[in-house]
Amino acid sequence: MPETKKNQGIVLRVAEIIIDELKLEDITAGTFNPDMDLVDELGIDSMDLATIALVLQDEFKITIDEDDYPKLKTVQLICEYIEEKLAAGN
Repeated sequence: MPETKKNQGIVLRVAEIIIDELKLEDITAGTFNPDMDLVDELGIDSMDLATIALVLQDEFKITIDEDDYPKLKTVQLICEYIEEKLAAGN
């Protein structure tokens, strides 16, 4: 999926949320690789992912089903998920 300005804004915001929630140092939203595997490369666990999902739900006013957590492996996949939810009205 080609990145649009809207998509890029979501990518940056999701990266900011992940950086803030995980208290990552030496990385910014602009340098965060949206294709980085959050579990394998960044080492986040299910509790981290649940926390991030809750923040994303508040930020974007969407509902993220717990069954969908395994799909949220990269910032790019999270952004696509958020865009689908927003387009569907949730």
